[in-house]
Amino acid sequence: MFRTWLAGVAAVLVLVVGEASGATYAKQDVAIPVDDGVSIAATLYFPDRSPPAGGWPAIVFLHGLAGDRASMNALAEATGFVGQDYAVLTFDARGHGQSGGLVTIDGPREVADTRAVHAWLAARGDVSDTSIGAWGISYGGGAIFNSLAAGVPWRAVVTVQTWTDLYAALMPQGLAKSGLVAGLLGSIPEAKRDPSLVVLAAAALAGDVAALRPWALERSSLARLASVTTPVFMAQGRRDFLFGIEQGSLAFQRLRGPKALYVGLHGHAPSTFPAADTGYLMTQARAWFDCHLRGLACEPRQASVLIVPETFTGQAVRRGTLPPTRARTVPLPGVSTFARGGKAVRTSLPLKSAIEIFGAPTVQATIAASGGWSRLVAVLTARTPQGGEILVSAGGIPTRSGARKVTIRLISQATFV
Repeated sequence: MFRTWLAGVAAVLVLVVGEASGATYAKQDVAIPVDDGVSIAATLYFPDRSPPAGGWPAIVFLHGLAGDRASMNALAEATGFVGQDYAVLTFDARGHGQSGGLVTIDGPREVADTRAVHAWLAARGDVSDTSIGAWGISYGGGAIFNSLAAGVPWRAVVTVQTWTDLYAALMPQGLAKSGLVAGLLGSIPEAKRDPSLVVLAAAALAGDVAALRPWALERSSLARLASVTTPVFMAQGRRDFLFGIEQGSLAFQRLRGPKALYVGLHGHAPSTFPAADTGYLMTQARAWFDCHLRGLACEPRQASVLIVPETFTGQAVRRGTLPPTRARTVPLPGVSTFARGGKAVRTSLPLKSAIEIFGAPTVQATIAASGGWSRLVAVLTARTPQGGEILVSAGGIPTRSGARKVTIRLISQATFV
């Protein structure tokens, strides 16, 4: 979702540039008008030969927040999607790059833009109007899910490190991640922000969940995915502290069409995109589109889960469902009193064996808050035998005066400890 993606494009080229060798293509910049008069800047690629009967199958690439289509051009060119068997379209989202308009962060206005881009491409005689897919990362992945829920007729999609429930991602357990929301808004130039975002930023800094909730739910697709039968390939990160594994796993449970959930090494901080398995991921994405847009080499599975080990050796572990897990309770006894801004540290006994945490850990405590506390945050870390420290997960809850038992759900992720 941040500009850090742009810094990784060169690494993507190193990972997979060989796959694009020998491809020739035609490339042109175009402008796509939308219904409010804004012009969407786009780049269109075609293989440098005559289209097949019915037109080329097509893939639209959608970039992350504060990015532009240049990063998607580099990715599509490097991974062999251009010049081979597809028309490819990349575009600057509203308020980004060379496109007009103001950013509302994947709201109804951006959904209408995405619908217009799809319709513009489908109206071309050299494109198959029934075989148009989409690939999107973070902000772009959110746009794909929201447009799917709104009925945009994508034939197949791939989403990478994105959300389906923005409220749960930014306001877990009713506690607004005010700094994170402010950071996301701050990545958009002030001149490109819709006025509604000014109100949103103030609500985030004040922890006003009542104001943030309807905004986030309007930009969430999860509640509407049970009616979606489009083939969906979701790639979430093992360790992504912005959009956890549950953003994909809950969608995986609800979607009714062909679907795959890939849990890999990429992601927002503390992970990166690209990662060690990005070449492998893009190969899987290509196979998904080859199957569902071109009808080639389709696997018989209706649903599958692919999990990349923390130490990637070239393959993922493929399953029919998410892996079974069992709960392990680690006691952290003790009583502490500390002032606002302070902390209490608890350390367990050493683990008897290595474990892999998969999902959302929880922290249970009895607290008595007074003196103006607004939140309680729990941070789970692991100390290695060599003396290093691994940030495993974190989470928090709003507080109120009085004694009570609380359960804090931490970020859903996969970490080897």
